Amino acid sequence: MPTINVISTAGERSAVQTRTGVSVMEALRDAGHDELLALCGGCCSCATCHVHIAPDYFEMLPAMTSDEDDLLDSSDHRTSYSRLSCQIVIDDALDGLELQIAPED
Repeated sequence: MPTINVISTAGERSAVQTRTGVSVMEALRDAGHDELLALCGGCCSCATCHVHIAPDYFEMLPAMTSDEDDLLDSSDHRTSYSRLSCQIVIDDALDGLELQIAPED
């Protein structure tokens, strides 16, 4: 069972146990991380599930779509390690994934 290591916007660390085949957004929501709003429910249409991926894991992720890139452009908190958590599907290779929930825009 893969683990996601999460840092909240307040700097609190936690580990989320999840299963493969679900998005990071779903895993965080199901684990009670309410600060990750995910208003569109994972449809890649709002950017309220914005996270910053740890550099060691960023290159392991699938390429960003143009829709995701456009949505992240609307965030004041975008970094070179920004992704929408609804667009990252957990697999065994991502076990130990580290991320921080981005501040709300």
